[in-house]
Amino acid sequence: MTLQMTKSQWRIKYRELRESLSAKAIEEQSIAIANNALKMDIWEHENYHIFLPIPGKAEVDTEFLMSVLSGKDKNIILSQSDFKTCSMTHYLLTDGTRIKPNAWGIPEPQNGLQINEGQIDVVFVPLLAYDIWGNRLGYGKGFYDRFLHKCRKDVLRIGLSFFEPEGALPVNNDDMGLTHCITGAKIHSF
Repeated sequence: MTLQMTKSQWRIKYRELRESLSAKAIEEQSIAIANNALKMDIWEHENYHIFLPIPGKAEVDTEFLMSVLSGKDKNIILSQSDFKTCSMTHYLLTDGTRIKPNAWGIPEPQNGLQINEGQIDVVFVPLLAYDIWGNRLGYGKGFYDRFLHKCRKDVLRIGLSFFEPEGALPVNNDDMGLTHCITGAKIHSF
C-alpha cells in the first residue's frame, strides 16, 4: 500500500503526525536530536547550514542544534527564500543578523554576509518524511532540492525528523537524497 501513496498523500499523513505531537514532545525530541548530532563524526567542518522552524508547523526546533554549533564555534548559515524563483540566498549568522518572518511565516535573515553554496560543508535539511534509502519528502516547492544540487558533491545532507523512515517514498529525478537522518532515537546513514 505505501508504494501506491502519492507525495501529496504522504505530506498529509506526516503533517497530521507532526500536528499530533505535544509542544513538550517536540521540545524533548528536538533536544534528543541535537544530542544525537553530537555523536556524529561531522564536527571537523566549518560551515553548517541550518533551517529555522516555521511557527505552527510542528517542525524540529533547531535552536538546540544551533546552540551546539555555537558552542563548537562553527559558522551557522541561514537562508532567505525567493518564492518567485523558488531559490534561496544564504547568509552567515552573526550577532548583527536580523531575523524576521517572511510573508509565509518562515523566519529568515534580513541582512548579513552572503555565502556561496560551494562553501557549505553540512546541511541540516527539513523534511516531512524520508525512507530507508535516504529519499526525502519536503513541502513540495523544491527549494532544498535546487539548493542541494548547487552544493559540492561531498556536502553532508542531514535530515532531522521526529519519525523513523518509511520503506519507500515516491521519487522524482531531480530529488536530492540525504546522506543521514537524525531522530531522537537513532542516526540513520544512507
